[in-house]
Amino acid sequence: MLDHLGIERAHVVGHDWGAALAWALAAFAPECVDHLCALSVGHVRSFREAGFAQREKSWYMLLFQFEGVAEQGLSADDFANFREWASHPDVDALIADLSRPGALTASLNWYRANLAPATWVDPPIQFPPVTAPTMGVWSSGDFALTEQQMTGSSEDVAGPWRYERIEGAGHWMQLDEPAAL
Repeated sequence: MLDHLGIERAHVVGHDWGAALAWALAAFAPECVDHLCALSVGHVRSFREAGFAQREKSWYMLLFQFEGVAEQGLSADDFANFREWASHPDVDALIADLSRPGALTASLNWYRANLAPATWVDPPIQFPPVTAPTMGVWSSGDFALTEQQMTGSSEDVAGPWRYERIEGAGHWMQLDEPAAL
């Protein structure tokens, strides 16, 4: 995309899956990333090594591996389980998007392709250190991610590292506390 737009380097900001992709871009294509800001999700190594508390919060990733079962469980009763679990400030709009034919399965396929159970036991892909100035931002009310998986990311940054914590915001910090972010 950067090549297509004629942009050499960019300030890259990503949240959740976008943060995971941003970490990979900064590690494997450092010439493209001027600054990195990762929201909620820390470096893949740190996430992987964050211990039992992170695995406990990540229970849903295992559920998402079961095609058909996950879709049915999340969408049943007008997405009642999804509404309760996701705690999204604009859940109705999100559900409208996920209700489009194939959209829920496509969303879950990110987990199926990238976080299959074997990825928790197989030797992980080794990421080069991130050389761009990097800021990790985590919110104290995040239901899916521990602070440790973000703060531990400093070990994977060879450039300047900064950590910020937003008190009281949930996983969707950019919607919960946009001014603080």
